Amino acid sequence: MASPILPGTGLGSGLDTGAIVKALVAADKSAKQGQIDRATTTNSASISGIGTLQSLLSTFQSTLSVTGLGSSINPSFAGFAATSSDSKFVDATADNYAVAGKYSVTVTNIATSSKVASAAFAGGNTSAIPSGTLNITQNGTSYPLTIGANATLQSVRDSINADSKMNMSGISANIVTDSFGSRLVIGSSKTGAGTDFSVSGIAGLEIDGSKVMPKGTAQDPTTATSSGSVGGLAVDAVFSIDGMQLTSKTNAVTQAVSGLKLNLVAPTAANTPITVTVATNTEGLKTSIQKFVDAYNAVANGITTLTKPSLDDSGKPTIPAQLTGDSLPRSILAAIRAPLSETGAGDKLTVLAQLGITTNQKTGALDFDDKKFTVAMTDKKLGGEVQKLFSGDGTNLGLLDRMTNAIKPFTQGVGTMTEGILTTRTKTLDMTKKKLSDQQDALDRRVATLTAVLTKKYNDMDTLVGKLKATSSNITSMFQALTAQQKG
Repeated sequence: MASPILPGTGLGSGLDTGAIVKALVAADKSAKQGQIDRATTTNSASISGIGTLQSLLSTFQSTLSVTGLGSSINPSFAGFAATSSDSKFVDATADNYAVAGKYSVTVTNIATSSKVASAAFAGGNTSAIPSGTLNITQNGTSYPLTIGANATLQSVRDSINADSKMNMSGISANIVTDSFGSRLVIGSSKTGAGTDFSVSGIAGLEIDGSKVMPKGTAQDPTTATSSGSVGGLAVDAVFSIDGMQLTSKTNAVTQAVSGLKLNLVAPTAANTPITVTVATNTEGLKTSIQKFVDAYNAVANGITTLTKPSLDDSGKPTIPAQLTGDSLPRSILAAIRAPLSETGAGDKLTVLAQLGITTNQKTGALDFDDKKFTVAMTDKKLGGEVQKLFSGDGTNLGLLDRMTNAIKPFTQGVGTMTEGILTTRTKTLDMTKKKLSDQQDALDRRVATLTAVLTKKYNDMDTLVGKLKATSSNITSMFQALTAQQKG
């Protein structure tokens, strides 16, 4: 609230009444204003500090999550790595039970799925379909589908795609239109011999999936009544590893070589095998461990920055940090530090120190000795257990999950059943900020009122002094006139 305009030097008294009022108001305001200013500075620093903590922990959680180091799809701590000489034909991944070596892989044909097409309907998508039960059979399993009155080719397709049992089995349908009309096409995500379809029960939609539909060439023409398997029957993958011929229902081969998954992509050229090499994943593990160490140290060093005050030349604290004296940052650091000393579920590898990871006693951050790590990988052969140490074994939690659980009480967000400590602290600080703002507004109003009251009093005093001076001047003039008359 703006203060009223104060007068300058009083016309009656000759005193600087404006300066007097300002000094009196400032003296009255000083103590409370100082209290508000100090509290506001401390509160603003705390809000900023808590925000920084939230950001640090959010980044740390993201690094540990299933989209980061904790990914099960692309494991970050696999002890072995597999590479293919040409991934356009064969791709490979290794797990922690793999054995270093080379494998020669030749692919004769990949596993295919079944796709069948019905005879053509000249009326297109809206062609009428008789009511009844449509039976779609695959590998001895029948999926009956009730077709109601007024059905069309499009509604039959939609009913197949909406059926939960067929969805779970990977069966889907679509409509393909050629020069003869529209055909119902049913496909499957299952691959391998014996997965072909047969369709029966509805006139016009009967399909014998054991027969291959004509290719539509001059030598093998398609007609409106043509139906059957499109492009050929479903077959198993046929391939060889180091000269041993094998078959697989799928193109993802997991049982052929222990610890190695082969993904068959395309048939290889004659006499041109693909070489799959399995080796220890030393560099990959080092990169992932360094990423973990860096993520941890970002939190540890960030907390130090938020809590350690600036020091003068003699080593005495001068300017406090944003959260100096606040126990919360130290509680967070203690929470994420605790899992570091816990024993893991591995047989040979149970603690981080075996990988060259230790806690720096001066800074609280982690040190990573890559020489000790290399010895652990090459001499002690611990690479196969790193995944278990960080990600667990399905029964025992790994380090990443234990750390995530340790910081969860601090990071749970707004709207969760139990709000996190940082969220609660932020709300409290925001409430304090609002209270301080209200106190400042109240003080400003009181200052404006006091200024107005004092200004009026001093203005009244100045007016009175002016009147008294005028009266005094008049009396003096009267006496001077009388004295002059007496002398004359």
